[in-house]
Amino acid sequence: MIEFREVSFAFDGTSVLEDVSLAFGDEEFALLAGANGSGKTTLLRHCNALLTPDRGAVLVDGTPVAADPVAARTAVGTVFQHPRDQFVAATIGADVAFGPENLGLDRPEIDRRVATALEAVNMTGRDDERIDRLSGGEQARVAIAGALAMEPTHLLLDEPFAGLDEPARRSVRSHLARLSADGTGVIVATHDLRDLVGLADRLVVMADGRVAVDDRPERALDRLDSLGVRIPSTRP
Repeated sequence: MIEFREVSFAFDGTSVLEDVSLAFGDEEFALLAGANGSGKTTLLRHCNALLTPDRGAVLVDGTPVAADPVAARTAVGTVFQHPRDQFVAATIGADVAFGPENLGLDRPEIDRRVATALEAVNMTGRDDERIDRLSGGEQARVAIAGALAMEPTHLLLDEPFAGLDEPARRSVRSHLARLSADGTGVIVATHDLRDLVGLADRLVVMADGRVAVDDRPERALDRLDSLGVRIPSTRP
């Protein structure tokens, strides 16, 4: 479980989060929606100690992130909006292996995790391919595989469809659906609900650093008109 307890955060004196309290269950598929600047990305960056609250606390599996950031980063895999920003190696296999290597795992376990993660995103056997030669959708899948190789209980994604064409969007969506069905908790930050609202158990909408809506999608969609969220034309 990921818990935010009265979390407040300011950047250069400007409040970005204000007394946010939320809890996300282990197998929950949640959308964290809101307009640009609403605080959703900032909130997610507190889950693995990329940011630290000015007030309040963030807990992963009952342990404060500040007390054990390594455990938090192991349990919570993160995929940033621009996958190329998080790649650390030239080839697919080397990049996916980076996280498990830094956990100090032995080689057979690292190889197992890499193979399992690549299988999960339909990239088996492509370990030696260069990342800079992949399409945007393929890079997104490699980023997801890198997070999965840590065997997290939760996967966080920030605007995962940004810049992707329609086939790539469908591919990433199908992989997220499969991961959710297999028991991985998924939280997606987005301002556009069209691709994922049908998969979500829960819709949390941020506005001005606060939680404006927290409900099941089918009950929440009619309350979003003024919150800068792109609403799908068809409802779940």
